[in-house]
Amino acid sequence: MKVPFGTISITEQSKSLISSILVSGRVSNGKYVREFEQKFAELTGTKEAVALSSGTDADALALAVLYDFGAKRMDEILVPALSFVATGNAVLQAGFKPVFVDVERETLNINPMLIEKTITKKTRAIMPVHLMGKPAKMDEINKIAKKHKLFVIEDAAEAHGGVYKGKNVGTLADMAAYSLYIAHIITTIEGGVVTTDREDFAEILRSLRSHGRACKCKLCVVNTNSGYCQKRFNYGRDIRFIFERVGYSCKMNEIEAAVGIGSLKNCKKIISKRRENLLKFIERLTEFDEYFTTIHEEKNEKIGPHAFPIILKEGLPFTRDQLTDYLDKNGIDTRDLFTSMPTQCPGFSFLGYKLGDFPNAEYIGNNGLHIGVHQDLGEEHIDYFFKTLRDFLKKVA
Repeated sequence: MKVPFGTISITEQSKSLISSILVSGRVSNGKYVREFEQKFAELTGTKEAVALSSGTDADALALAVLYDFGAKRMDEILVPALSFVATGNAVLQAGFKPVFVDVERETLNINPMLIEKTITKKTRAIMPVHLMGKPAKMDEINKIAKKHKLFVIEDAAEAHGGVYKGKNVGTLADMAAYSLYIAHIITTIEGGVVTTDREDFAEILRSLRSHGRACKCKLCVVNTNSGYCQKRFNYGRDIRFIFERVGYSCKMNEIEAAVGIGSLKNCKKIISKRRENLLKFIERLTEFDEYFTTIHEEKNEKIGPHAFPIILKEGLPFTRDQLTDYLDKNGIDTRDLFTSMPTQCPGFSFLGYKLGDFPNAEYIGNNGLHIGVHQDLGEEHIDYFFKTLRDFLKKVA
């Protein structure tokens, strides 16, 4: 049996939209991107959503907004040490310095108790990650941010469908950055989106995604219907060639938006099925408490069902890599549970951190893995996973 990590469902609606887009010849950012943005904002419960070309761009542009509010190059952004490397990359791409904070082993998320000791005069924002879809402790984080007058940006890349104390992930901070990558719950194949309730943030984001142009209308008449733009020469020259800020080139295109529109239509059903799978995996892992730990869903939250993380306990007679190799040989696709970016990713070595600085992130980086919980998995796949795990333990434990 094969247990793949991810899947994608491209709906008939999406296929029909893609055909009409190709016939029209209007394939760049246009009316379908705008439709996707509206529907994504409605789903999360925010006033604004700005679609981009990747989740990494979503992180980077959300941070780049801060330059309009007094931030300077190489100011500091606090991020968890454990995350997919895109989190740290985005901070650097936005021109800031990442300052890392260790995580809680039981939640995988940034430890609020360690945040304040890392704050300096150059700190501008905290960017917690809802890793594996488990919401970070946003009440504590927001309280610290308010005390020190910092912005908060949720890295919600994996957290579609997550809920924290009755509020949707994506509505818990100044902005939230989502990934729409192929393996995620809502997908545009490649893509990202930033949500916010602040119209001024959204306007800046629309400028940033198009090279920093002065053009930042919520609905662009030129891109959506080739209409006449009354604002085009309001500034004495063509507004499309006035660049107000250092920007990026990371617009979503119409074909990606068409896939996303179909994905949004099915997302509640997909989230429900993935949650069902995730909770079954969590419950059934208790049979192996001697060997493994995982995250758990608290009363005040719903985990966005991205994937099922497993962490090996200390002192076992086998390694994470031996386990993943066995699973792979038996058709079960796995991923490492990321690494400590500052101390286990060579690309960040220039920042001067050393092994031992982030013990929990480093432990998970050496001993964590995750597998898919996607909507194409059924009871038989879950049974097969635990049978394979049981067979492995008989051989090595």
